[in-house]
Amino acid sequence: MVGLLPLCAATVFDGELLQMYPEMHQRLRRFLEARPEIRAAIHDPAQPGVADRRLASILDEGKLRRVLAKMLDEKEFLSPYGLRSLSHYHAHHPYSINVGGRDYCVTYLPAESDTGMFGGNSNWRGPIWMPVNALIIRALLQYYMYYGDEFQIECPTGSGHMMTLYQVAEEITRRLASIFLRGKDGRRPVYGGTRTFQDDPHWRDLILFYEYFHGNNGAGLGASHQTGWTGVIARAMHMFATMTPERMLHLGKVAAVLEVPEPRTPRLAGVGT
Repeated sequence: MVGLLPLCAATVFDGELLQMYPEMHQRLRRFLEARPEIRAAIHDPAQPGVADRRLASILDEGKLRRVLAKMLDEKEFLSPYGLRSLSHYHAHHPYSINVGGRDYCVTYLPAESDTGMFGGNSNWRGPIWMPVNALIIRALLQYYMYYGDEFQIECPTGSGHMMTLYQVAEEITRRLASIFLRGKDGRRPVYGGTRTFQDDPHWRDLILFYEYFHGNNGAGLGASHQTGWTGVIARAMHMFATMTPERMLHLGKVAAVLEVPEPRTPRLAGVGT
């Protein structure tokens, strides 16, 4: 997951800002002209995008595509239930290093940690965590407002199915939401094999917001009342149910807080509620 976080360092600025605050534009231009080595290593913030927007991003288009190719690979980070915190690749190819004559190994663990490191609370080697998924969804929408519909990426990697960055953000949200929604078998992945929560009519509709989730089957793990960050899934579902890509390209960031007035049938609405 550490390798994906540079993708999150991105934000767009409306072209109108440069017209409203010309002094800011001049200062930015002088800063970049004085530091050509920085400008060469990141996305060029002076390059205009859709609606004359500017993008502040560590990753230029080439680097962004390389990161997304790994992130959206179902053999690596993309789980049926969101983005894993460690690539599934390491399930069969553990990373190992010898230090002081001792071998240390990191392997993919979809659920609880198998080590006593950090008091046993070392659960970033496979599980799905909602906060970093939310940061990546936000970043994808920032990139979409800049690149628009012209930028498309294969999702999942190797599928031949091309998506815009808006659609990728929506697809990750759909996978996260499916943790809590009943599938065709009537079961919610969040409750795994806990029969009381799956079958008992007094408990089956009482949704818990776990701390993190099994990287392969979506079962809830850790603390069961982590609404402080896992509850963000409700906001993500609502956002995509009330927003369209057309409005986001037209209005920019404000589109995320304005509800669509006309009725529509979003992909996330009404799925196994």
